[in-house]
Amino acid sequence: MKAIVIREPGRVSLEQVGIPEPEPGFVLVKVKAAAVCATDLEVLDGNIAANYPLIPGHEWSGIVVKAGSEKDSHWIGKRVVGSNDVVCLSCEACRSGKWRYCKDFEEIGFKRNGAYAEYVEVPAYGLCELPERISFIHGALCEPLGVALGTLEKAEAKFGDTCLIMGAGSIGLCMLAAAKAMGMKKIVVCASTEKRLKIAEKMGAFATLATSRCDLQEEMKKLHPEGTEVVIDATGIESCIQQCLKLAAKGGTVALAGYGRGKTMSIRMDDIHINNLRVIGAGNNWNQHKKAVSLMEDGIVDIEHFATDLLPLEEYEKALELARKRPAGFVKAVFLP
Repeated sequence: MKAIVIREPGRVSLEQVGIPEPEPGFVLVKVKAAAVCATDLEVLDGNIAANYPLIPGHEWSGIVVKAGSEKDSHWIGKRVVGSNDVVCLSCEACRSGKWRYCKDFEEIGFKRNGAYAEYVEVPAYGLCELPERISFIHGALCEPLGVALGTLEKAEAKFGDTCLIMGAGSIGLCMLAAAKAMGMKKIVVCASTEKRLKIAEKMGAFATLATSRCDLQEEMKKLHPEGTEVVIDATGIESCIQQCLKLAAKGGTVALAGYGRGKTMSIRMDDIHINNLRVIGAGNNWNQHKKAVSLMEDGIVDIEHFATDLLPLEEYEKALELARKRPAGFVKAVFLP
């Protein structure tokens, strides 16, 4: 089969590799769509621990064509999305549903081969059937939508809360879609430039702010005079996190959903202490696919327009360049093997 392989950090190519043989508990999925994520670039650059050589790709959809054991054969022929979490299913963390705390945790696209290929081997226990009314392209975006759903769940966000989203990348825009779906109010999306803020406006953001062109704190005083009840950082950038802590309402919540690339950062502790802020990490989101599929099926969330560039595997260099440079109007490159 054709697959995009990272041989080592900085070295990627399209290769012919063997089709995986699913082990018991796993199935083989014919990939119909695989979206490019910014973290895939981190794997390519060597900034995230991975098992090289590696086929990346953790945002996918497809059709099950083979099962590793008879008990999972009922999945064959079904349209699916699914969890990338490879776990033991027997430890206390797994039994409580907190898969990513499993002592044996591995993730498809990072420690195990992912979906930038014609076929991918995935755990049967994490599968979710994809209804016919949801396209494979839309289905591949269940994973980033799940990140947003998991973040808002951890933040204990609720109907009527004010919300500020720092960052208008695909995760920030998924946060906007999820926040609107759950009835949060006066949702403001901030980004350094206006490249993607037009998309946020079309999605119904209450306001959008380009931080390079305004005084963010002054503008937010007009929009949320008492501060923001739920602030979400989707950038992982030090200066953005510092701003988030200053913009939260007294007793508010700041959810850190951005990847910090291993950097040590400086914050003003009194911003948290004096204002009794609740600051949470939101980097591990599990078992959100069924909820994401349900929201898509009902039409409550529609983010298919995020797939701005549809490409074959052969155009992997173009896809990765788009994801890195993020030109105006671009949100996601999606491979259609």
